[in-house]
Amino acid sequence: MDKAKKTPIQPVSGTIVPRFAGPSTFARLPELRDVSRCDIAILGIPFDAGTSYRPGARFGPQSIRQASRHLRTQYHPSYDTEPFVEQQVADAGDISCNPFNIEEAVGQIQMAATEMLGKVDSIISLGGDHTIALPLLRAVNHFHGPVALVHFDAHLDTWDTYFGAPYTHGTPFRRAAEEKLFLDHASMHVGIRGPLYSRDDLDNDEELGFKVVHCDEFQKEGLDHVASRIKERVGDNPMYLSIDIDVLDPAHAPGTGTPEIAGISSRELLGVLREFDGLNIISADVVEVSPAYDHAELTSLAAATIVYEIINLLARSRSGKT
Repeated sequence: MDKAKKTPIQPVSGTIVPRFAGPSTFARLPELRDVSRCDIAILGIPFDAGTSYRPGARFGPQSIRQASRHLRTQYHPSYDTEPFVEQQVADAGDISCNPFNIEEAVGQIQMAATEMLGKVDSIISLGGDHTIALPLLRAVNHFHGPVALVHFDAHLDTWDTYFGAPYTHGTPFRRAAEEKLFLDHASMHVGIRGPLYSRDDLDNDEELGFKVVHCDEFQKEGLDHVASRIKERVGDNPMYLSIDIDVLDPAHAPGTGTPEIAGISSRELLGVLREFDGLNIISADVVEVSPAYDHAELTSLAAATIVYEIINLLARSRSGKT
């Protein structure tokens, strides 16, 4: 793909075509095949065979795309960016993966994501359940080596197996640790809460190299404290951002497979993300949107907005405004 600088092809404008009409791509962006170069690809991964409670995240990518019609995408005052003018962003469609064989699907996702990263600078993946984070980290490592992993979630996702299965949405970061895909001195879980299977779970997790920002810290210490902990931990390292939508309280994101009450608000999540200005974000995923349990597109809209925030962070970094 020719990466010579050209004027980016922008999304369909909501001032010309009403936002409820037009293309069904994320934020009504052009498709990847229609651009001569691409900085950021939006990549759907409709896979949920790794879920342990409520399935349905295979429908997440399309529901996030649909909800993204709500977004006004021309200018973001919080970042002072025109994210689709300053970089070429395109929708790369969905990865096709086997819904009946998890290990085969993991390999297919890894192969497709690695191929995609050979053509574009960054990918933002729409899940799908959290199993997909493992092959995505493998793909990122192919080009960047081990990265700082910042993982927003109600759950640790570092269990060894679940009913004997090594690849599920509760195990991706245990496998990633075993494969040394992330920097064990620069990685964090954020938003963890709720009861665990064992009193040893937190200790076992720490042995893998993670530090934890518990959900209660948002209320007790505030956003500045949380953001400072993350930024100090990550430093200048290349960073992969993985966001499970269940980090949000079910009042803000009911449409997910394993909801946990007493989570953070959408305002708190966006507040922390906006403090990431200056971090070296390589790629990201937003996962576990299960629209069958959603109400009025609350969860899908939250996910779409998070993706748009990440696009703006990447625009800031690319423009040198940080």
